[in-house]
Amino acid sequence: MFNYNQITFEHPQWFWLFLLLPILILWYFWKRNKQTPEVKISSLKGFKVNQGILPKLRPLLFVLRLLALALLITAMARPRTVDVSTKTNSTQGIDIMIAIDVSASMLAQDLKPNRIEALKKVASEFVKERPNDRIGVVEYAGESYTKTPITSDKRIVLEALQSIEFSNLLEGGTAIGMGLATSVNRLKDSKAKSKVIILLTDGVNNSGFIDPKIATELAMEYDIKTYTIGIGTNGMALGPVSMDRNGRIRYGSVKVEIDEELMKEIAQKTGGKYFRATDNDKLEAIYDEINKLETTEVEEFKYYNYDEKYRPLLLLAGVLLLIEFVLKRTIFRSFV
Repeated sequence: MFNYNQITFEHPQWFWLFLLLPILILWYFWKRNKQTPEVKISSLKGFKVNQGILPKLRPLLFVLRLLALALLITAMARPRTVDVSTKTNSTQGIDIMIAIDVSASMLAQDLKPNRIEALKKVASEFVKERPNDRIGVVEYAGESYTKTPITSDKRIVLEALQSIEFSNLLEGGTAIGMGLATSVNRLKDSKAKSKVIILLTDGVNNSGFIDPKIATELAMEYDIKTYTIGIGTNGMALGPVSMDRNGRIRYGSVKVEIDEELMKEIAQKTGGKYFRATDNDKLEAIYDEINKLETTEVEEFKYYNYDEKYRPLLLLAGVLLLIEFVLKRTIFRSFV
């Protein structure tokens, strides 16, 4: 199908007939003298010679025929406009829980402006790029809780992510096992074709009453794939070391400790993958890779509404031929 802007032509092969127009023009000029009868006389005395402009306008009849023919050819090509509407249905969606470490160490400034703010930005972009999936959020430090359950309402998820911040209300520490177990609990009854946890931490498991290995076995039992992310530079980083009497956090150089062996084990046993984010760019690249690894099958339906445009062309061609016929039988009758 040939497209020109918003107009389509169902049978564009008819446009080849336009090649006949130059031939017809040449034929007209070649035959013009023969179409006009001539009378040879020795003198014009006694005859009234018509010096009007009508003889000069005689080619107008041929122009009208050419225009009518061009319109007929275009009409035979069947021009029409098309309005395309698309409807997409997610045929097999994915349920995703994002488990985020919100311990004090996530305020470290090796990622800009700090780890938790960098994560919120990247995770929000990840959510926006998953329009067909359900997503939930879990927060954990020394304990864990569900920030928002699995939902298809991305506005709720984005608001939950933006409201994440370090809080003294949660028990201190890093309970990786509890963060994972809470996420598993939210996904275990899901009917989605794929269930995924994205577990992020910047430390080691030092709190909570659920061992990470037990939580990993629960994820395996419910066929929940887990991608683990260790966030933080290698070596030392500027992180919170204490709080003054006014409640302001003091920063100092602290050692970055991530239990990478545990994180790798969780990912390997559940069929996921472990990543290390040492800066903002790597964190963004990690979420991009997870986004590509976990694809959702989408069924797309397109509806075409055609508006035929050949009828006005046929009508106009008919009008031109009628005008040509009337002029030929009236005004130009003595010249053609």
